[in-house]
Amino acid sequence: MAVRIGVVGTGFGTQVHIPAFQSEGLEVVAICSRREERAREAAEKFGVAHAFTDYDEMLQMEGLDAVSIATHTSLHHPMAIAALDAGKHVICEKPFAMDQAQGYEMWQKAEATGLTAMVAHEFRFASGRMMVKELVDEGYIGQLHMALVNLVAGQPTGFQPRPYSPDRDVAENGGGFLFGLGSHYIDCLRHWFGEVEAAEGQVRTHFADRIDPATQNIVQATGDDTFHFSLQFTRGGWASMNATMAAPFGPGGRTEIYGREGTLVTPHRGLGVNPPSHGTVLGAKPGDEGLKELPIPERLQPFADERDDRLMPFRMFTREFVSGIDEGISPAPSFYDGFRCQQVLDAIRESSAIGRVVRIAP
Repeated sequence: MAVRIGVVGTGFGTQVHIPAFQSEGLEVVAICSRREERAREAAEKFGVAHAFTDYDEMLQMEGLDAVSIATHTSLHHPMAIAALDAGKHVICEKPFAMDQAQGYEMWQKAEATGLTAMVAHEFRFASGRMMVKELVDEGYIGQLHMALVNLVAGQPTGFQPRPYSPDRDVAENGGGFLFGLGSHYIDCLRHWFGEVEAAEGQVRTHFADRIDPATQNIVQATGDDTFHFSLQFTRGGWASMNATMAAPFGPGGRTEIYGREGTLVTPHRGLGVNPPSHGTVLGAKPGDEGLKELPIPERLQPFADERDDRLMPFRMFTREFVSGIDEGISPAPSFYDGFRCQQVLDAIRESSAIGRVVRIAP
């Protein structure tokens, strides 16, 4: 029997979650949004039988096996806890939680219930990232020395104040570029190189002006648009990342990995802030003439989905979720991974506030 899932949120939920689920054979039986017209429009568009504005009411419906939470960060903790208490398997979008205390409680609740619970770091399944993981595990680079990540972008038209959103623009509500996209890169670095034992960093807001929709006055956002961090790994080596959305005509993204035995590079090829689903990996060993493109096996990019570049990795993530339900486990990236990522996010913000390295509890 197909997994019967309800989707909460009609933004990314309708762009990626629902198309991915339906393509992978899940039965989307419900959509929930706080705005009734959005829930009904999405239900009609995707042929979903039930539309809700009340999340708790959706959890009580007959024939619901799982929920996918694609809402603002401030709602992740209460919604995930409620779903697990109701006996539902859970996918939770990133950033996982508002802070590590919430993240820990979510992880522990998932462990206690034994239900399948995963955090949507779907870019683990982008082909370039999967290939780098395999090469690192096979010893291509040997002992990690350093990984350098640059993500430099901005609107070529310059900054235009947008409507103020407490969910998106307030740091204390989980807003900002570090939580929103830095979380994906932190999860990636953890996946490649293991646990993080210390972090330091800075967060900045270069373009803080927003428009209050009610008064049309200018108000200030506290969520960052620029961040830097340095991570020290328990197994040795370190990584640093510079990222900004405040750099018009910036070159985009690039990750460089340097080890004792080799070098790996993954350019973004100008495809924006997300890693491309079908990526490129360059590599070289000592003695080689230079970097050369390493062919990515078809098994790591078994299909293309032209509807949205994020759909291939998200569909592969969905396959892991379904397998986890069948096997009674929570595959990675699990709520444990979400908690560990949240520890690093909190440490970077703390380091920015106090100006020193922050140790991370094992």
